[in-house]
Amino acid sequence: ATDRPVVGAVGPDHDPSRRLLLARGAAIFAGLTATGLVGYGVRTAMGPPRLDRVQIPLAKLPRSMDGLRIATVSDIHIGPLTGRAHTERIVAAINRLDADIVAVVGDLVDGTVAELGEDAAPLRDLRARHGSYFVTGNHEYYSGVEEWVAEVDRLGLRVLQNQRLEIAARGGVLDLAGVNDVSAVGTGVSAPPDYAATLADRDPSRPVVLLAHQPVAAMEAAKYGVDLQLSGHTHGGQIVPFNLLVKLEQPVVSGLGEVDGTKVYVTNGAGFWGPPVRVGAEPQVTLVELRSA
Repeated sequence: ATDRPVVGAVGPDHDPSRRLLLARGAAIFAGLTATGLVGYGVRTAMGPPRLDRVQIPLAKLPRSMDGLRIATVSDIHIGPLTGRAHTERIVAAINRLDADIVAVVGDLVDGTVAELGEDAAPLRDLRARHGSYFVTGNHEYYSGVEEWVAEVDRLGLRVLQNQRLEIAARGGVLDLAGVNDVSAVGTGVSAPPDYAATLADRDPSRPVVLLAHQPVAAMEAAKYGVDLQLSGHTHGGQIVPFNLLVKLEQPVVSGLGEVDGTKVYVTNGAGFWGPPVRVGAEPQVTLVELRSA
C-alpha cells in the first residue's frame, strides 16, 4: 500500500470543472454586488437630500449676529430625469431649516426655461428672513444663462452677479457677495468673475460671505480677505472614487476647508449630473450656522 497519488490523477484543486464552477460563482457574486450597488446609488440620487448642519466661527462676526443661519444648496440640476417633484422636495427641505438666508450656489438647471420652467417653479416658495440668493454655475452657461437669470429673479431669488450687498440682521451687518462662475466668458450676465468689483473698497471690519459655485474661486477670493466662501460644483465626487479625481482641480471637495486663510465650505449638491447614481456622497442641503469667534 502506498499513500502516493496515482500518476496522472486530477486532485480536487486542479479539477477543471471545479475551477469553472468557482469562476462562474465569483462572476455571479460580482454581478450581484454591482447591481446592488447601482440600485442603491440610483435610490440615493433620486431620493430626498440629507440635511446637515455645520457651525463656522468668523472672527469678525458681531456677537449680536451669533447663530445667523444660511441654508446652502447647490447642483440641484433640474432636468429631464428629475421633474417638478425633485424641486419640491428640495424646497421643502430648505424651508424646514427656518434659515435667515438661502444661498443657491449654482448649477440649478440642465435645460432651457422653455423646457424646465415649470419644474423650477417651486423655487418661488423658498422662505428666508433676509432673502434667497443665487449665483451662476457652469451649467447655467450651457442652458441659456440670460433667460435663467431673468427667470430666477422672477421666482424671487436675487441673482448676485459680481455684486455685494449688506445684510443687516440682529443688530449687526455682514457683507454677502456673489461672483459669476469661473467658466463664464463674455459680457453682461456671461461676464467672468470680477473679484475686485465685488470685494474691493468694502468696510474691512465687517465679515464677508462669498457665494461662488466652484471652490477654486477661493484662490482669488482669498486675496480680498474673504472670511467664508460657500460653494458646490464637486458633488462630493458623486461616485466614489471620483472624489479623488475632483481633488486634482478643486482645493476642497466636500465639507469645510481653508484656502490661504479663507474658509471654504463645499456642499455635496442636491441633485446629480450624468448617471442618476450617487455612491459615497449623498445629496445634501446644509444649514451653515455662523458663530462669533
